[in-house]
Amino acid sequence: MRKRDLLILLAALTAAAVTAVGIFSGSALPTGAWGLSFRQEGAPPIGNAGIDQLKRYDAAYIGSTSEKVLYLTFDAGYENGCTEKILDTLQKHNVKAAFFLVGNYIEKNADLVRRMTEEGHIVGNHTMHHYDMSKISDKAAFTKELQDLETLYKDTTGQDMPKYYRPPQGIYSEENLRMAQELGYRTVFWSLAYVDWNNDSQPTQEQAFAKLLPRTHPGAVVLLHSTSKTNAEILDELLTKWEEEGYRFATVEELFALRGEVPQEGGVYLSLPPKT
Repeated sequence: MRKRDLLILLAALTAAAVTAVGIFSGSALPTGAWGLSFRQEGAPPIGNAGIDQLKRYDAAYIGSTSEKVLYLTFDAGYENGCTEKILDTLQKHNVKAAFFLVGNYIEKNADLVRRMTEEGHIVGNHTMHHYDMSKISDKAAFTKELQDLETLYKDTTGQDMPKYYRPPQGIYSEENLRMAQELGYRTVFWSLAYVDWNNDSQPTQEQAFAKLLPRTHPGAVVLLHSTSKTNAEILDELLTKWEEEGYRFATVEELFALRGEVPQEGGVYLSLPPKT
């Protein structure tokens, strides 16, 4: 190979390497639905944005991977008669969770929201109307979606809403994360979830365990939907199984106090946008 051709080849390889680095560790975050890559049972998955990338905007999807700790979170766009049983089970196990709620939920279920707060759970901001927030680039409109819910929560409970935000359906943009941060919010994604939101096609208990247990990993931020009948039925046994495996439960407050290691990048991303 002539020297000139060799130099061209080396330049091309260098450019490709720089591009690859940019994909995985560059400043730009993808816009779209949060996704995960599970490559090994019991191991932390890879998010379609890196831990260090998210950290710039006070966002996280996983906790410390060096300790058997789980962060339990629930999303709820409406009440389906399951939340009271879920709260009873959490109380039985002395587990504090985070519930990400929308305006319609708080308006129609004030007693449940007050119970969540009184029993030490965090009620997080899932926006007032559950819009696709990645399509909102106007800061005033974005701010209104979050602050209207804050006002409703305070009118309902007498307390300020904790500053934790989860984008509806897990759809986000880098600008959204920046705006949430400027409003004082920490954005909470997840590292363990399954398709539990479809009430017309609820998984069996066996299917739920088969999806959740093999993928459980240290530092997991668990996303479940409190609208799921299956989740309400299995939660007691699920928490017991996790406790028997040596896991403890922590709040999202601790999640942001103790950040975990960054798993290796790569793999195929499995998009799992929640519906509520």
